Amino acid sequence: MTICSVTLQRDIVAISGADNRTFLQGLVSQDMDRISTGMSVYSALLTPQGKYLHDFLIAQSGDSLLVDCEAGRGADLIQRLSRFKLRADVQLETREDLRVVAILGAGAPETMGLSMEPGQTVPIADGLAFVDPRASALGCRFIGSPTATRAWLEQAGVPEADFETYDALRISLEIPDGSRDMDVEKSTLMESNFDDLNGIDWEKGCYMGQELTARTKYRGLVKRKLAAFQATHASQIPGETVLMGDQKVGEIRSRSGDRVLISIRLDALDSAPLALSVAGEPLIEPPTPAR
Repeated sequence: MTICSVTLQRDIVAISGADNRTFLQGLVSQDMDRISTGMSVYSALLTPQGKYLHDFLIAQSGDSLLVDCEAGRGADLIQRLSRFKLRADVQLETREDLRVVAILGAGAPETMGLSMEPGQTVPIADGLAFVDPRASALGCRFIGSPTATRAWLEQAGVPEADFETYDALRISLEIPDGSRDMDVEKSTLMESNFDDLNGIDWEKGCYMGQELTARTKYRGLVKRKLAAFQATHASQIPGETVLMGDQKVGEIRSRSGDRVLISIRLDALDSAPLALSVAGEPLIEPPTPAR
């Protein structure tokens, strides 16, 4: 893929205050001690029962943490986190002055002064650039003001592409896109590929929902996952049932072009020969790009 940029519709929540890191440490799935001016992470907020609420990328900007989260859900994230503030020195606010751009294609990290290490972060202009912590194959992210972002892209000669370019690559890498692919208060991290996407730290102390997450992994209780397939018909859209023969084994969660991300039972994926269909038409299993 030729290097290109894609503007993403995302909310940015800034978390400041002397206790911002320790505050998040007891709530989210990733170790906040990993975050620095040179490293960003992927993480999630769960219910006490270990069910998905929000997923996000977290980068450090000065003394603040910038939480790159699903568009339209930043206010809900602030509301949920605020319930746990108590006397902690923490301030949460939406940063509407910041923009998120993905830089894709061969040479994207080098163009931004980065290696291929997931999460590696460097300052650029008035913003931050980092390799996507979930998978380096998904390129880099640039968080900054619209003016600075546009100026840097023009100076670097990086052309713009449409969102479908990013979305199809994301799906091919089996990376969920928030509530498009995960059910709020229902999905678990292990069935949403978080263990493969650097979204869980198994060595950190307790966080909300940790017990169920750990039990699911160590007792082998994972029954399904998100998997990428190739659609063969326009009728194969999100919400449609995935069948193996006449048995329901999954559901399409998101689609971009002919790529679909489905939630599917592991026993169906393990069956041979694999013959899945949606809306009376087959699904084709494409090769998965290396992360």
